[in-house]
Amino acid sequence: MRKSKRIIKDNDALRQQYHQLDQGDLVLGRIRVKATEEQLLLDLAVRGIELFPSALSQLASRSKTFQTLLFSPHMVPHTRAVHDSHDLLETMNHLHQHGIGRVVTKQDRRNAGQGIHLWDSVENLYTQASLGMLPYPFVLQPFHPGCHDIRVIVLGEYREAYQRSNPDNFRNNLHMGGKSSPCTLSESQWTLCLRVMERGQFPYAHLDLIVLPSGETYVTEINLRGGIKGARITPREYRERVAQIQEAAERGEGKTR
Repeated sequence: MRKSKRIIKDNDALRQQYHQLDQGDLVLGRIRVKATEEQLLLDLAVRGIELFPSALSQLASRSKTFQTLLFSPHMVPHTRAVHDSHDLLETMNHLHQHGIGRVVTKQDRRNAGQGIHLWDSVENLYTQASLGMLPYPFVLQPFHPGCHDIRVIVLGEYREAYQRSNPDNFRNNLHMGGKSSPCTLSESQWTLCLRVMERGQFPYAHLDLIVLPSGETYVTEINLRGGIKGARITPREYRERVAQIQEAAERGEGKTR
């Protein structure tokens, strides 16, 4: 006879009952793990334990390089994840072949704009990386001046978008001095957001979009959680909406795994 379904709602309970969990049990909420413990998410998924948010979305939220693997078709062309010197050499040749000079790197697990660096050439980047001044892995993409940066929040039926700009710094993050203003997304921009969320199995998300001077829009990052400074939604409403989404998943109405 099948035991009753376990529903784990906090990380302490997960640790205590980890080895007793069985197929069909549910772990509700983001799992707190160290970088060296991320295989735990794979183990739970392989054992048939339901995760909400999905294991894929939780892993993607933690790693910019993994996001590049999943979402590169929707990112700025020539965006690459660089894991070691071999990747960097291959990427250098690729960029030189396409006449790309100035580039931006993003350190894998740094947020709020603090791990973003602008390079005048990929040769300068290579020199610093080969001397150990830039740790692997990182994301590398061409630099496009004059772009617009948009933050999008999707929490169930709640959707909000606002533009972030900084005249004194190419980093538009509000933490780096950027300012926000509400904006309206086009139908194609909303479609892009939803397509990326579906690919990464995100039940809710914060997405960052970049709009090139040519008008083309691409996704730069996605996360299950992000800052809401500059947004209309209040911290209290944010928490309530996430709780409602999790309650729906507990009733079997949300996507898991």
